[in-house]
Amino acid sequence: MNVTIKDVAQRAHVAPSTVSRVIADNPRISKETKERVFKAMEELGYYPNAIARSLASKMTYTIGLIMPRSAEDAFSNPFFPEVMRGISVVAHNEKYDLLISTSGNEEEEKQAVINMVKGKRVDGIVLLCSRTTDELIPWLREEKFPFTVIGKPLDSKGVCWVDNDNIGASRLATNYLIKHGHREIAFISGSLEFVVSLDRLDGYKLALEENNIPFDKELVAQDEFSEDGGYNAMMRILKQKKPTAVVVTDDIMSFGVIRAAIDYGLKVPQDVSLIGFNNIPLSAYANPPLTTIDISTFELGVKSAELLLKILKNKDYIADHIIVPVKLIERKSCIKR
Repeated sequence: MNVTIKDVAQRAHVAPSTVSRVIADNPRISKETKERVFKAMEELGYYPNAIARSLASKMTYTIGLIMPRSAEDAFSNPFFPEVMRGISVVAHNEKYDLLISTSGNEEEEKQAVINMVKGKRVDGIVLLCSRTTDELIPWLREEKFPFTVIGKPLDSKGVCWVDNDNIGASRLATNYLIKHGHREIAFISGSLEFVVSLDRLDGYKLALEENNIPFDKELVAQDEFSEDGGYNAMMRILKQKKPTAVVVTDDIMSFGVIRAAIDYGLKVPQDVSLIGFNNIPLSAYANPPLTTIDISTFELGVKSAELLLKILKNKDYIADHIIVPVKLIERKSCIKR
Protein backbone atom coordinates (compact mmCIF):
# COMPACT_ATOMS: atom_id res chain seq x y z
CA MET A 1 0.00 0.00 0.00
CA ASN A 2 1.42 3.38 -1.07
CA VAL A 3 1.94 5.96 1.65
CA THR A 4 0.38 9.35 0.87
CA ILE A 5 0.85 12.90 2.09
CA LYS A 6 -2.37 12.52 4.07
CA ASP A 7 -0.85 9.54 5.93
CA VAL A 8 2.23 11.61 6.80
CA ALA A 9 0.07 14.55 7.89
CA GLN A 10 -1.98 12.32 10.16
CA ARG A 11 1.13 10.80 11.76
CA ALA A 12 2.74 14.24 12.27
CA HIS A 13 -0.52 15.86 13.45
CA VAL A 14 -0.40 18.58 10.81
CA ALA A 15 -2.41 19.52 7.73
CA PRO A 16 -1.52 17.89 4.36
CA SER A 17 -0.69 21.38 3.05
CA THR A 18 1.92 21.71 5.80
CA VAL A 19 3.57 18.46 4.67
CA SER A 20 3.70 19.86 1.12
CA ARG A 21 5.33 23.05 2.40
CA VAL A 22 7.90 21.05 4.36
CA ILE A 23 8.74 19.05 1.21
CA ALA A 24 9.14 22.35 -0.66
CA ASP A 25 11.41 23.61 2.16
CA ASN A 26 9.17 26.60 2.85
CA PRO A 27 11.08 28.94 5.22
CA ARG A 28 7.85 29.86 7.05
CA ILE A 29 7.55 26.37 8.53
CA SER A 30 9.22 26.09 11.94
CA LYS A 31 12.18 23.81 12.51
CA GLU A 32 10.18 21.83 15.08
CA THR A 33 7.35 21.17 12.61
CA LYS A 34 9.81 20.20 9.87
CA GLU A 35 11.51 17.71 12.17
CA ARG A 36 8.14 16.21 13.14
CA VAL A 37 7.12 15.82 9.50
CA PHE A 38 10.49 14.34 8.47
CA LYS A 39 10.25 11.87 11.35
CA ALA A 40 6.77 10.81 10.21
CA MET A 41 8.01 10.42 6.62
CA GLU A 42 10.87 8.22 7.80
CA GLU A 43 8.63 6.07 10.02
CA LEU A 44 6.11 5.52 7.22
CA GLY A 45 8.71 5.09 4.48
CA TYR A 46 7.38 8.03 2.47
CA TYR A 47 9.56 9.39 -0.34
CA PRO A 48 8.40 12.66 -1.92
CA ASN A 49 8.06 12.73 -5.69
CA ALA A 50 10.97 14.77 -7.05
CA ILE A 51 8.89 16.26 -9.86
CA ALA A 52 6.11 17.26 -7.48
CA ARG A 53 8.68 18.79 -5.13
CA SER A 54 10.16 20.82 -7.98
CA LEU A 55 6.74 22.04 -9.10
CA ALA A 56 5.84 23.06 -5.57
CA SER A 57 9.05 24.95 -4.89
CA LYS A 58 9.89 26.01 -8.47
CA MET A 59 13.35 24.56 -7.87
CA THR A 60 15.10 21.48 -9.25
CA TYR A 61 17.33 20.91 -6.20
CA THR A 62 20.09 20.13 -8.67
CA ILE A 63 23.50 21.77 -9.11
CA GLY A 64 25.23 21.67 -12.49
CA LEU A 65 28.97 20.94 -12.65
CA ILE A 66 30.77 21.99 -15.81
CA MET A 67 33.91 20.00 -16.55
CA PRO A 68 36.48 21.84 -18.70
CA ARG A 69 37.29 18.80 -20.85
CA SER A 70 36.12 15.34 -21.86
CA ALA A 71 35.20 12.86 -19.13
CA GLU A 72 38.16 10.65 -20.02
CA ASP A 73 40.66 13.49 -19.64
CA ALA A 74 39.00 15.05 -16.60
CA PHE A 75 38.70 11.93 -14.48
CA SER A 76 42.28 10.86 -15.23
CA ASN A 77 43.49 13.90 -13.24
CA PRO A 78 42.79 13.47 -9.50
CA PHE A 79 42.10 17.20 -9.10
CA PHE A 80 38.61 16.93 -10.59
CA PRO A 81 37.30 13.91 -8.65
CA GLU A 82 38.61 15.46 -5.43
CA VAL A 83 37.06 18.88 -6.02
CA MET A 84 33.80 17.16 -7.01
CA ARG A 85 33.92 15.16 -3.79
CA GLY A 86 33.95 18.43 -1.84
CA ILE A 87 30.99 19.75 -3.83
CA SER A 88 29.04 16.50 -3.44
CA VAL A 89 29.45 16.46 0.37
CA VAL A 90 27.84 19.91 0.64
CA ALA A 91 25.17 19.05 -1.94
CA HIS A 92 24.28 15.84 -0.10
CA ASN A 93 23.96 17.65 3.23
CA GLU A 94 21.59 20.17 1.63
CA LYS A 95 19.65 17.44 -0.26
CA TYR A 96 20.79 18.60 -3.70
CA ASP A 97 21.63 16.35 -6.64
CA LEU A 98 24.49 16.94 -9.07
CA LEU A 99 24.30 17.07 -12.87
CA ILE A 100 27.75 16.72 -14.44
CA SER A 101 28.52 17.92 -17.96
CA THR A 102 31.67 17.04 -19.89
CA SER A 103 32.63 18.36 -23.30
CA GLY A 104 35.23 18.07 -26.03
CA ASN A 105 35.71 21.79 -26.60
CA GLU A 106 34.61 25.24 -25.41
CA GLU A 107 31.72 25.42 -27.90
CA GLU A 108 30.24 22.16 -26.58
CA GLU A 109 30.84 23.39 -23.04
CA LYS A 110 28.89 26.59 -23.62
CA GLN A 111 26.04 24.72 -25.30
CA ALA A 112 25.82 22.37 -22.32
CA VAL A 113 25.47 25.37 -19.99
CA ILE A 114 22.82 26.96 -22.21
CA ASN A 115 20.87 23.68 -22.21
CA MET A 116 21.04 23.49 -18.42
CA VAL A 117 19.93 27.08 -17.91
CA LYS A 118 17.29 27.43 -20.63
CA GLY A 119 15.97 23.94 -19.94
CA LYS A 120 15.64 24.79 -16.24
CA ARG A 121 17.50 21.60 -15.39
CA VAL A 122 19.55 23.09 -12.53
CA ASP A 123 19.19 25.82 -9.90
CA GLY A 124 22.82 26.90 -10.10
CA ILE A 125 26.14 26.03 -11.70
CA VAL A 126 29.72 25.51 -10.53
CA LEU A 127 32.36 26.11 -13.20
CA LEU A 128 35.45 24.05 -12.45
CA CYS A 129 37.96 26.38 -14.11
CA SER A 130 38.47 29.92 -15.36
CA ARG A 131 39.84 30.75 -18.81
CA THR A 132 41.27 33.98 -20.17
CA THR A 133 38.89 33.72 -23.15
CA ASP A 134 35.91 32.59 -21.08
CA GLU A 135 32.51 33.02 -22.75
CA LEU A 136 30.54 31.23 -20.03
CA ILE A 137 31.11 33.72 -17.23
CA PRO A 138 29.88 36.80 -19.18
CA TRP A 139 26.90 34.80 -20.48
CA LEU A 140 25.86 33.53 -17.03
CA ARG A 141 26.36 37.01 -15.57
CA GLU A 142 24.16 38.50 -18.31
CA GLU A 143 21.49 35.86 -17.66
CA LYS A 144 21.67 36.63 -13.92
CA PHE A 145 21.85 32.89 -13.33
CA PRO A 146 23.36 31.71 -10.00
CA PHE A 147 26.90 30.35 -10.43
CA THR A 148 30.29 30.12 -8.79
CA VAL A 149 33.72 29.56 -10.29
CA ILE A 150 36.64 27.53 -8.99
CA GLY A 151 39.46 29.76 -10.14
CA LYS A 152 39.77 33.55 -10.14
CA PRO A 153 38.13 34.95 -13.31
CA LEU A 154 40.09 37.37 -15.45
CA ASP A 155 37.19 39.79 -14.98
CA SER A 156 35.82 39.03 -11.52
CA LYS A 157 33.31 41.90 -11.34
CA GLY A 158 29.96 40.57 -10.14
CA VAL A 159 31.26 36.98 -9.92
CA CYS A 160 31.44 34.68 -6.89
CA TRP A 161 34.61 32.62 -7.01
CA VAL A 162 36.87 30.39 -4.91
CA ASP A 163 40.60 29.93 -5.44
CA ASN A 164 44.03 29.83 -3.87
CA ASP A 165 46.41 32.77 -4.00
CA ASN A 166 48.12 31.24 -7.03
CA ILE A 167 50.65 34.03 -7.43
CA GLY A 168 51.66 33.62 -3.78
CA ALA A 169 51.69 29.82 -4.03
CA SER A 170 53.99 29.81 -7.05
CA ARG A 171 56.22 32.43 -5.42
CA LEU A 172 56.40 30.12 -2.36
CA ALA A 173 57.40 27.13 -4.50
CA THR A 174 60.03 29.08 -6.44
CA ASN A 175 61.51 30.67 -3.32
CA TYR A 176 61.76 27.22 -1.75
CA LEU A 177 64.03 26.14 -4.62
CA ILE A 178 66.01 29.39 -4.49
CA LYS A 179 66.62 28.88 -0.76
CA HIS A 180 67.97 25.44 -1.67
CA GLY A 181 70.61 27.20 -3.79
CA HIS A 182 69.00 26.85 -7.23
CA ARG A 183 69.12 29.65 -9.79
CA GLU A 184 68.52 27.81 -13.08
CA ILE A 185 64.87 27.10 -12.32
CA ALA A 186 62.46 25.97 -15.03
CA PHE A 187 58.70 26.49 -14.98
CA ILE A 188 56.21 24.05 -16.50
CA SER A 189 52.46 24.62 -16.55
CA GLY A 190 49.26 23.92 -18.42
CA SER A 191 48.05 26.22 -21.18
CA LEU A 192 48.16 29.95 -20.52
CA GLU A 193 44.50 30.10 -21.58
CA PHE A 194 43.80 29.14 -17.96
CA VAL A 195 44.03 32.00 -15.47
CA VAL A 196 45.63 29.68 -12.90
CA SER A 197 48.58 29.09 -15.27
CA LEU A 198 49.04 32.82 -15.82
CA ASP A 199 48.95 33.57 -12.10
CA ARG A 200 51.45 30.86 -11.26
CA LEU A 201 53.77 32.09 -14.00
CA ASP A 202 53.53 35.57 -12.47
CA GLY A 203 54.40 34.16 -9.04
CA TYR A 204 57.43 32.38 -10.50
CA LYS A 205 58.61 35.58 -12.20
CA LEU A 206 58.05 37.57 -9.01
CA ALA A 207 60.26 35.22 -6.97
CA LEU A 208 63.02 35.42 -9.59
CA GLU A 209 62.85 39.21 -9.62
CA GLU A 210 62.95 39.44 -5.82
CA ASN A 211 66.13 37.34 -5.82
CA ASN A 212 67.81 39.15 -8.74
CA ILE A 213 67.58 36.10 -11.02
CA PRO A 214 66.99 37.02 -14.69
CA PHE A 215 63.87 35.57 -16.30
CA ASP A 216 64.74 33.20 -19.15
CA LYS A 217 61.84 32.30 -21.46
CA GLU A 218 63.73 29.20 -22.62
CA LEU A 219 63.22 27.77 -19.13
CA VAL A 220 59.43 28.07 -19.46
CA ALA A 221 57.10 25.62 -21.21
CA GLN A 222 53.37 24.89 -21.35
CA ASP A 223 51.51 21.75 -22.35
CA GLU A 224 48.45 19.69 -21.45
CA PHE A 225 47.63 18.98 -17.79
CA SER A 226 48.72 15.35 -18.13
CA GLU A 227 51.74 13.12 -17.59
CA ASP A 228 52.53 13.21 -21.31
CA GLY A 229 52.15 16.99 -21.25
CA GLY A 230 54.75 17.23 -18.48
CA TYR A 231 57.06 14.88 -20.36
CA ASN A 232 56.85 16.85 -23.61
CA ALA A 233 57.32 20.22 -21.89
CA MET A 234 60.41 19.02 -19.99
CA MET A 235 61.92 17.53 -23.14
CA ARG A 236 61.55 20.85 -24.96
CA ILE A 237 63.32 22.66 -22.13
CA LEU A 238 66.13 20.11 -21.88
CA LYS A 239 66.91 20.51 -25.57
CA GLN A 240 67.73 24.17 -24.89
CA LYS A 241 68.74 24.44 -21.23
CA LYS A 242 69.89 22.35 -18.28
CA PRO A 243 67.89 23.56 -15.27
CA THR A 244 68.87 22.37 -11.80
CA ALA A 245 65.28 22.63 -10.57
CA VAL A 246 61.72 22.77 -11.94
CA VAL A 247 58.44 24.23 -10.69
CA VAL A 248 55.62 22.12 -12.15
CA THR A 249 52.10 23.43 -11.60
CA ASP A 250 50.42 20.01 -11.52
CA ASP A 251 51.54 16.77 -9.82
CA ILE A 252 50.39 14.60 -12.73
CA MET A 253 52.57 16.69 -15.05
CA SER A 254 55.41 16.23 -12.54
CA PHE A 255 55.36 12.47 -13.12
CA GLY A 256 55.99 13.15 -16.81
CA VAL A 257 58.77 15.59 -15.94
CA ILE A 258 60.49 12.90 -13.85
CA ARG A 259 60.16 10.43 -16.73
CA ALA A 260 61.65 12.95 -19.17
CA ALA A 261 64.59 13.63 -16.83
CA ILE A 262 65.30 9.90 -16.56
CA ASP A 263 65.10 9.46 -20.35
CA TYR A 264 67.55 12.34 -20.67
CA GLY A 265 70.00 10.61 -18.33
CA LEU A 266 69.27 12.80 -15.31
CA LYS A 267 68.45 11.76 -11.75
CA VAL A 268 65.80 13.38 -9.54
CA PRO A 269 66.76 15.04 -7.22
CA GLN A 270 70.52 14.56 -7.63
CA ASP A 271 70.67 16.34 -11.01
CA VAL A 272 67.37 18.20 -11.04
CA SER A 273 65.09 19.07 -8.12
CA LEU A 274 61.35 19.18 -8.58
CA ILE A 275 58.35 20.74 -6.83
CA GLY A 276 54.77 20.09 -7.91
CA PHE A 277 51.26 21.34 -7.16
CA ASN A 278 48.05 19.77 -5.78
CA ASN A 279 49.47 17.14 -3.38
CA ILE A 280 47.50 14.30 -4.96
CA PRO A 281 47.67 10.98 -3.02
CA LEU A 282 50.05 9.42 -5.57
CA SER A 283 52.64 12.18 -5.05
CA ALA A 284 53.70 10.60 -1.74
CA TYR A 285 54.44 7.32 -3.56
CA ALA A 286 56.33 8.73 -6.54
CA ASN A 287 60.00 7.88 -7.00
CA PRO A 288 61.23 10.04 -5.39
CA PRO A 289 58.28 11.14 -3.20
CA LEU A 290 57.20 14.52 -4.53
CA THR A 291 57.63 17.82 -2.73
CA THR A 292 54.47 19.71 -3.62
CA ILE A 293 52.13 22.59 -2.84
CA ASP A 294 48.93 21.33 -1.20
CA ILE A 295 46.12 23.51 -2.58
CA SER A 296 43.37 21.88 -0.44
CA THR A 297 41.44 20.64 -3.47
CA PHE A 298 38.61 19.16 -1.40
CA GLU A 299 38.15 22.48 0.39
CA LEU A 300 37.95 24.33 -2.94
CA GLY A 301 34.99 22.12 -3.82
CA VAL A 302 33.34 22.58 -0.42
CA LYS A 303 33.65 26.37 -0.47
CA SER A 304 32.42 26.69 -4.07
CA ALA A 305 29.27 24.70 -3.23
CA GLU A 306 28.67 26.60 0.02
CA LEU A 307 29.03 29.90 -1.83
CA LEU A 308 26.55 28.78 -4.51
CA LEU A 309 24.00 27.74 -1.88
CA LYS A 310 24.30 31.18 -0.25
CA ILE A 311 23.40 32.72 -3.61
CA LEU A 312 20.46 30.33 -4.07
CA LYS A 313 19.11 31.19 -0.63
CA ASN A 314 19.60 34.93 -1.10
CA LYS A 315 19.09 36.25 -4.63
CA ASP A 316 20.51 39.62 -3.54
CA TYR A 317 23.76 38.06 -2.31
CA ILE A 318 26.64 40.40 -3.11
CA ALA A 319 29.44 38.94 -5.23
CA ASP A 320 32.15 37.54 -3.00
CA HIS A 321 35.27 35.40 -3.19
CA ILE A 322 37.08 32.97 -0.90
CA ILE A 323 40.83 32.34 -0.82
CA VAL A 324 41.75 28.84 0.35
CA PRO A 325 45.23 28.68 1.98
CA VAL A 326 48.00 26.49 0.55
CA LYS A 327 50.71 24.52 2.32
CA LEU A 328 54.14 23.34 1.19
CA ILE A 329 54.62 19.58 1.68
CA GLU A 330 58.32 18.65 1.86
CA ARG A 331 59.33 15.22 0.62
CA LYS A 332 62.35 13.89 -1.27
CA SER A 333 62.30 15.49 -4.75
CA CYS A 334 64.37 18.57 -3.80
CA ILE A 335 67.93 18.84 -2.52
CA LYS A 336 70.28 21.72 -1.78
CA ARG A 337 72.90 22.72 -4.31
